[in-house]
Order: sequence, then structure tokens, then C-alpha cells
Amino acid sequence: MTLFLQARSLLLLAVFVPFLAGCFGVAAVGVGAGALVFADRRQAETIATDEGIKIRASNRVAEKYGSRANVNVTSYNRTVLLTGEAPDAAAKAEIETIVAAVPNVKAISNELQIGPATTLSQRANDSFITSKVKARFIDANQFAANHIKVVTENSMVYLMGLATQREANAAVEIARTTAGVHKVIRVFEIISDAEAHRLDPPPSKPAQ
Repeated sequence: MTLFLQARSLLLLAVFVPFLAGCFGVAAVGVGAGALVFADRRQAETIATDEGIKIRASNRVAEKYGSRANVNVTSYNRTVLLTGEAPDAAAKAEIETIVAAVPNVKAISNELQIGPATTLSQRANDSFITSKVKARFIDANQFAANHIKVVTENSMVYLMGLATQREANAAVEIARTTAGVHKVIRVFEIISDAEAHRLDPPPSKPAQ
């Protein structure tokens, strides 16, 4: 692949990855050796529930703290990841309590840091790191990239998703060796190979 095509692929990923991460998954993106079919292991109603959790939790935190805290809410299979910055330890704990009261939340991973909010340039760099990690997932072709949710905050990468142990280990190694990543935090829900096979859609048949 030429340098131009590589650059174009990264640019496209930077634009579309945030949307692909939460979609119902029927798009194919070709990078490197072959094409990858994006499919979500969550049921459609679970995807909708996760979106509802994200919206409600974000709104409730914003109503309480406004610009005093920079809180990003990510929900995957009803497990909520909180990233960003809280002004103090008491606020961090209260934000978790607020989110825990949202209907359908199963578990919370509170990764809020104590301190001032990140700058716009830091957030732009985080978006770029996320796009690079996703691009490397696709190039490595060791698992379906859309099975792993990537969240980056202040150069720390959080990995979520319904993943087998092999997939989780591979994703962590790829993310860990991506330029600009300071730390990788696992927030996976580990499933068996049999469960993964049950959840994954059957391979599509070639067109006649």
C-alpha cells in the first residue's frame, strides 16, 4: 500500500470510527490484506439500551456538575466506563453514584482522574490515537475490529467489548505498541470461544 493510501485510510478511520463503534454493524472496510465485516456481538436491544444509558448518565452528570467536570460516559453491554476528569475525590465518587442510579446499568468502571480537564489539543490527540489503534486492529486481522471498543483519554487507552481471552490479549498488545499510547486498561467482558461463535453472525456466502 502506498503512503498516500495509508494516510487516506487513517484519515477515513479518524472520521468514521466513532460512528462505527456504536452502529449495528453492516459495513465493510478494506485495509491491508482483506475486507473486514463489521458486526456487533450485542443484541440490537442491548445496543439501544447502551445508547440510552449513555445519554441519561451524561445528562444527569452535566446537570449536577456542568463545566466543573469533564466526564465521558461509554456503555457497552450495560457496563459503564467513566473517563475524564473530576475536580476532587468527592465529586468522582458522587458522579459514580449518579451514574449507578441510571436504569439498566450493570456495572461501572470509574476511571475518572482528579484534576483539571484536558485541553482541546489533548482531546484531538486522543481521537487520533483511537483512530490509529483501530487501524492497527484492522491491519493485524487477528479479530473483528468492531468487537473491541476503544476509548482514549489523556493518551490512556481503555478497551471494552465482548471478547475471548485470545482476542483481548491480542488487542492489548496491539494497543500497547501503538505510538503515543501511555497505558492500556482492560475493561473487557471475557467470553468463551463457544459463546463468541454463538454470538457471531455466520459468514456471508459469495454472490452468485
